[in-house]
Amino acid sequence: MDDDVERAARKVRDVEHAVTEHVTRSGPVTGRASSPDGAVTVVATPGGPPQRIEVSPAALRMGPQGLAAEIMRIADKARRDANTRLHRTLERVVDPRELTAMGIERGTDEDEFGWRR
Repeated sequence: MDDDVERAARKVRDVEHAVTEHVTRSGPVTGRASSPDGAVTVVATPGGPPQRIEVSPAALRMGPQGLAAEIMRIADKARRDANTRLHRTLERVVDPRELTAMGIERGTDEDEFGWRR
């Protein structure tokens, strides 16, 4: 039993080391999304709040509720993009099924207009 625990602990340490090295080399993972007209752009991290929100003067014509809804919609797309990028980065060193189980899902490859790449 102790051998099994030691092997499991070693595997956890090895994966942790591989993930740390890989993320250090690749840099921070962010996602980006824009509204189709470019009025709202959001940069987000996986599972975190938006890091940057850009709003053009034209976006102010949406009114407060419309603008808030558009920011939330674009922020969600940016977060999904960040999760997909993180999944792609880590699936090289971690089983993709484990990433999905942790909530780091790989989304579809599509552009800001919904076209698949």
